[in-house]
Amino acid sequence: MHPKDWRVPKSLLLLVITGCLTILQAPTASAQRLKPGFDASEYLDMLSMDFLTADTPWTNKQITIPENARLVYRSPETGLYNRWDLWIHDDKTAMIIIRGTVGNKESWMENFFAGMIPATGQLQLNDSTQFRYKLARDARAYVHAGWTLALASMAPDIVAHIKTCYQQGIRNFFISGHSQGGAISFLLRSYLQYLEEPGFPKDITYKTYCSAAPKPGNLYYAYDFDFITGNGWGFRVVNVRDWVPETPFSIQTTRDFNSPNPFMNVKGALKKQNIFVRFVIGSMYNKLDRSTKRASRRMQKMLGKRLARLVKKSVPGYVPPSFTESHNYSPAGTPIILYPDAAYDSKHVFDGKNIFLHHMYAPYQEMTKSIYQSSISGKPTER
Repeated sequence: MHPKDWRVPKSLLLLVITGCLTILQAPTASAQRLKPGFDASEYLDMLSMDFLTADTPWTNKQITIPENARLVYRSPETGLYNRWDLWIHDDKTAMIIIRGTVGNKESWMENFFAGMIPATGQLQLNDSTQFRYKLARDARAYVHAGWTLALASMAPDIVAHIKTCYQQGIRNFFISGHSQGGAISFLLRSYLQYLEEPGFPKDITYKTYCSAAPKPGNLYYAYDFDFITGNGWGFRVVNVRDWVPETPFSIQTTRDFNSPNPFMNVKGALKKQNIFVRFVIGSMYNKLDRSTKRASRRMQKMLGKRLARLVKKSVPGYVPPSFTESHNYSPAGTPIILYPDAAYDSKHVFDGKNIFLHHMYAPYQEMTKSIYQSSISGKPTER
């Protein structure tokens, strides 16, 4: 047969190419892009998964497993009893769920290990492992030492699974956690934003729901998180009766202000005043300035250096980082405020014992359903 007779007709060639493209696109054909903005249905799904980390989903009958979602991976415990789950939705969306505090001293110690450290640096986790991280662009951004250690213990595993999901055609990821898990979720989202690792994909969409989360860092960290998740991609959901989002303690000193500020040259300005004004105003200012700085140093000493010695006993080989001279914690994330009504207050009455009354699953679920009822009812979940 003559070689020319082997030529494929153009119509058949076009059909083959079209078929190949269809096959190549098949893994992502059913996926829908995430949409910005708070979605109550999404949050309720995340909230369920947040609390299912505390038990095996098929034995916890009080919390409904989200429809069309399945737990595909549960990590081993690392760090100070940290763990995370990976869920996959039928629409090719992945959910990274960070577990919150569990009932042992190490997990609680992580919360109280609240000395501030730079948002960019490295941690010595053991004799052979260093964790390099960048959680904000501003050199003045500081974060919580305990939750950064938790991030360090889980991040390599999370990154590896994101890569695997990406190879399977998954481009959309939720990040969520409740309480301690919410605080770590802030830091994880920041870490993925600035991660520079060969082969790590950049065309991924992340949406973050930090539920009942404490404050993860200082104001400059919060600025950065709000900037990278702006326009509806990063939320903190708060029950106003819940005390946990008000932690850790926050102390603002004159060192924590932007530059320039009116405190930079107080002594120089006072020199221009008469002796009486210099004495009175100078004395008042010094008392206020010294007392806040003294309190900040005390917080760093007790919640940083002293706690670090206890953490080292639980994490062999861990080398505590240098702590900053600041304890100015600030909330981060677009706030979604769950404001109780009279019916809520009559149902959830403090008995003098359960200090976590307003922090648990039921209050957050009930108020979300009540406040966002019109947007939830009859609305299909879209991703």
